[in-house]
Amino acid sequence: MHNPTDDYSPLTLAFVGDGVYDLLVREYLARRANRPVGELNKTKVAMVNCKSQARFASMLMPNLSEKETAVYKRGRNAAPKSTAKNGTVAEYHSATGLECLFGYLYLNGEQDRVEELFHLIVDSVFNND
Repeated sequence: MHNPTDDYSPLTLAFVGDGVYDLLVREYLARRANRPVGELNKTKVAMVNCKSQARFASMLMPNLSEKETAVYKRGRNAAPKSTAKNGTVAEYHSATGLECLFGYLYLNGEQDRVEELFHLIVDSVFNND
């Protein structure tokens, strides 16, 4: 069966995934502790930058299905117009792959899977505290 989101460009999926991932991080941090906004933002930036996202993508790889790995690779191999500000080109491409995966899952209504993958990331950052 053909999935309509398979026709979306990987950069469109990454565009959506960037927002999804950013909101997940913000929600998680807000629920974790009522802290000053500056402190919340500092932690958010540490989780959303391309270096961190590339590390998270690498960590998630063994947990991805064949289809999810293919979607990630489509995003990673896309040629974004912008360049990395705080990381290498390879990290930027890997981060784009992660965002592409989150966008794909979100647009397919796979919210449980989005949450599952996000919690693997959070657990790696905060060590289940």
